Amino acid sequence: MDQPLKIGLTFTGTPEKHNNYVNWLKGNDNIEITTLSTTENNLDEIADMDGIVLSGGVDMHPKIYGSTEINYPNAPDEFEESRDEFEISVFNLSQQYNKPLLSICRGMQLVNAIQGGSFIQDLGPEGNNLHRVETTDKQHPINILPGSLLYEIIGDTDSLANSAHHQAVLMPGKNLLVNAHSPEGVVEGLEWEDKTGKPFFLAIQWHPERMYKLGIEGLPTSTNIRERFIAEAKNSIKKA
Repeated sequence: MDQPLKIGLTFTGTPEKHNNYVNWLKGNDNIEITTLSTTENNLDEIADMDGIVLSGGVDMHPKIYGSTEINYPNAPDEFEESRDEFEISVFNLSQQYNKPLLSICRGMQLVNAIQGGSFIQDLGPEGNNLHRVETTDKQHPINILPGSLLYEIIGDTDSLANSAHHQAVLMPGKNLLVNAHSPEGVVEGLEWEDKTGKPFFLAIQWHPERMYKLGIEGLPTSTNIRERFIAEAKNSIKKA
């Protein structure tokens, strides 16, 4: 039997949400998911992973992106600073070991912060009406930058995504390219601007792992992203 593909997935905060990622990533393939978390304290396992996923979850502590404002609208009751620091290490190790990296929602925002980018701490009433989760995720169109990695994966400049966030990237960090926006201008995706010598990296603001809840799981913004990430993880084995 072939050895399973090994994917490291940061813990998103609740078992239900975490399992959405697990089920989406595994599909019907021979894939082993390892939960990366402060509880497991397993940064040492990243060297043996074939790919890494930074998941969504609670807002980062503002100090991560250089702000002292912690009482902004819709701020969490408690931040998880240990998670922030752990996942910064996950990112750094993914780059050190040349692991394909997929960053989702909070994961995208975290990478932007690491790279020195700036943030909108809260989108405000109008923005939250379009993006912030209530009882279910929101859904909306996205516009994709022609010639970008995301365009290569999706195969079109227009698609549909879901939303469950109240924060957003304002300015991209060092060497990050904005590859997608929502129609009103919210940043929906990031990738390396200069990809030379770097492992695969894609960051998206939406949640492809739970688009099934809206009945849109068959869209390329879910299926194509998974397929490409898994292909990159398999390819990383060949390069090892």
